[in-house]
This record gives sequence, structure tokens and C-alpha cells, in this order.
Amino acid sequence: MVVISVIATIYLIYTGYIYYNTSLEERFYHPHHNWFKPSGIYGQGLGIVGTFMIAFGVSIYIARKRYNFLSKYIRLKYLLEFHIFLCTLGPILILFHTAFKFGGIVSIAFWSMVAVVLSGVIGRFIYLQIPRTIEGRQLSLGEVKDMKTDLASVLNDKFKLKSNTIQIVTNLISGENTSDGQKTLSNLRKVLNRKDLPKEHRKSIIKMVKHEISLAGKIARLETMQRLFKYWHVVHMPFAIIMLIVVVIHVAVTLTFGYKWIF
Repeated sequence: MVVISVIATIYLIYTGYIYYNTSLEERFYHPHHNWFKPSGIYGQGLGIVGTFMIAFGVSIYIARKRYNFLSKYIRLKYLLEFHIFLCTLGPILILFHTAFKFGGIVSIAFWSMVAVVLSGVIGRFIYLQIPRTIEGRQLSLGEVKDMKTDLASVLNDKFKLKSNTIQIVTNLISGENTSDGQKTLSNLRKVLNRKDLPKEHRKSIIKMVKHEISLAGKIARLETMQRLFKYWHVVHMPFAIIMLIVVVIHVAVTLTFGYKWIF
């Protein structure tokens, strides 16, 4: 989807580069002014398609997230990717619809749209830091903690390690040591190499420890990311609402003055 957005942007730049690079005073005399101008068939078409993409992307995502629309057929994480795609390409089309001329109430909608897109990028980063099920449902702190195993029992029952070795291993992956995963694993390998353990057992133990370190990291940042995600909505939603209101006003004014597309 990123590739599609990039290709579409390159095509739009290539198609209208000469016109968009012409000064605002001289565009009226450009041979394709009636085509590329915001009220032209091409320019207005970009605005209509871009607005539809944003409206559809937002609507279907909200319907799925809040009302479980098509929940049996579409996983939330895939729909989020589609939502991001539409709400990235849509603003790009609208940018070219404006012909890079901003003024009046349209500028409010445009900069609100920019704020929505930028906050969306930040929101996606935060979203990816929160552990989720394969269906995309956010895991609670208790669910993540339940994923941890009793490492000491496994090392004793499965690998028959001595208590002093188990203590060394558990000490390595507890507390502050988990902040440097690579150093922890390096020290663990040294400890295991000094023991009379089969190579397969050493690999299994290293794999288990990697899993525990990963879970420890998720637990450590889960509460922070959940809190940030709540604050993120405070920024993202108001700009989205402002953009929507201004776009509705812009469309109403456009129709009032008789600007129509191909209909």
C-alpha cells in the first residue's frame, strides 16, 4: 500500500509539474488551467476522490472497531492498515486538488488534515507498541503477564539444571539486566557453555530466555503506551472533526456557487 501511495504521488507530480510550478498570477494563461485548477474536471475530481477515500476509510474503521461491523470477515489490524492507506492517499489527492493554493477556510481544513495525518503516523507507532492478539484485540496487562512461564520450573523439570545454575539464569534475566537483551544473552551463553549440556538444550534455553526478555519489555512499556494512546486521541479526534466540518462547509459553498463536476 505504501508503494501504491508513492507511485500515485509520483504520477501526480509528473502529470502536473509544469502547471503547479507556474506562479499563481500566470496559471490563468496556462493551456491546461481549466483542467488542473481546483474547480477543473481533473482538479475537482482529485478532491472528490480524495475526500471519499478519507470518509470511507474513517467510516469503515469506526464501524468495525466500535460496532463489530464485518468482524467475522475482517481482522481489525488489517482494516487499520487499509484505514491508514486511504487516509494517507486521500490527503495526497486533496493536496493536488488545491493546486498548492491555500487560503481562507480551505486552509483551515488543509492544515487540520495535515495535523490528522501526522498524528496518525504517531498513533500508528504507539499502536504497534501495544501487544495484541492475532485478531488485533489489545491485550491487557494481566493477559501479557499470564504469557510468562515459570522459567525456574521448566529449567529444572525439562533440562535437569542444578539449582545454582537455575539461580544464575534467573538472575541474568531479572531486574535491570533485561534492559540490555544482547548483553544478557551473551552472558547466558557463557554460563551455559561452561555446563555439560547438549547443544540442542542450550539453544532451547536461549530461545526461552529471549521470549521472557521480550515479554518483560512488553510489560514494562504496556501501561505507558496505553496511557499515551489515550492522550493521542485528544489530539487526533479534534483535528479530524474540524477537518470534517470545514470540508462539509467547503462542499456546500462550492455547490451553492454552481461548481459541478461531470454530473
